[in-house]
Amino acid sequence: MSFWQWYVRRGRIDRRTWWLHYTLPLAGLAVLGLFADLAMGNSDLDAIAAGASPYGPMVVAVALLTLPASVSSSAARLHDLGMPAWWLLLAFVPLVGGFALLVLNGFLPGQAGPNRYGPRNGSAQPPLFQQPVFPPPAAPPSGPPVPPPSAPPYWG
Repeated sequence: MSFWQWYVRRGRIDRRTWWLHYTLPLAGLAVLGLFADLAMGNSDLDAIAAGASPYGPMVVAVALLTLPASVSSSAARLHDLGMPAWWLLLAFVPLVGGFALLVLNGFLPGQAGPNRYGPRNGSAQPPLFQQPVFPPPAAPPSGPPVPPPSAPPYWG
């Protein structure tokens, strides 16, 4: 999976791809950010557990850097279910929104056949940054071969 494909998804992805390529790596990055904050003295586990202290700058930086990948992967997963990405607004519903998105994205099977977001395998279109900018060149005309141009005369 390329860098741009991780950040900018189009079409559909299945549950396995969502878990293995997005959710587990993002959770791992969050844990590494927390360990980095603890090592630098920017966070305290007891204060975080008590809710008295915000996370340190490394966790915040990791969260901001991985937000586009999280949103695009969840949108592609919802597309696999045949649902529009507007369902991501469930994340803003207190207490149940995040849990509902986890159930939708992580545990419900996608639609079996193609839907309006593309075919089942997620290959509806290549990512935006991998699409060709210019069309491929036209094939040369068929017919007798044209001889190469003769060398210019020597002027010396």
